Amino acid sequence: MLEMPPYRWPTLQGLALRLYDRAKVFLYRAGTVILLVTVILWATAHLPLHNGKPPEIGDSYVGQLGKTVEPVIAPLGFNWKIGVGLISSLIAREVIVSTLGTLYGSDDNSQSASLQQALQKDLSLGGAIALLVFFAFAMQCMSTIAVVRRETGGWRWPAAQFTYMLVLAYVGGFTANYVLTHSGTGVLAWLK
Repeated sequence: MLEMPPYRWPTLQGLALRLYDRAKVFLYRAGTVILLVTVILWATAHLPLHNGKPPEIGDSYVGQLGKTVEPVIAPLGFNWKIGVGLISSLIAREVIVSTLGTLYGSDDNSQSASLQQALQKDLSLGGAIALLVFFAFAMQCMSTIAVVRRETGGWRWPAAQFTYMLVLAYVGGFTANYVLTHSGTGVLAWLK
């Protein structure tokens, strides 16, 4: 016969200590990754130097990368800056916020605006919903892929999982952007 331990309500102090400990671990792990990606992104946004001066953000290495992927993501309503954010979020999903903050902060045209105002200017409602849908379905965290690879013992399943989730995210984002952009006022009125 199995004897069950006595159940007790958790104490407020125990909950607070556990919450503090978990928050500290998350901030340490995620914060170091976010800081590293932000520093690398800032450096690539200021290279290559032209006559000793940094280039315009669109002409930098990171701008060239973003403009390379822009034709693929344009049907989702994304610009090249969102594309760089999607690429950087492969390291960790949280990185997209610091990436966009760095890119918009480095851009002379949108530097005076807050990130929220700059995104409202560059991203339509359809594009914003498409970004949410994309993030809901895409498997973008490399640590998740590494865990799947370790558990399955090979690269076949992680590659298949990454591919089908990326296709699902792209189709879902495209559909959301298309419906909100081409539906007229019906869906937009319902959303408001």
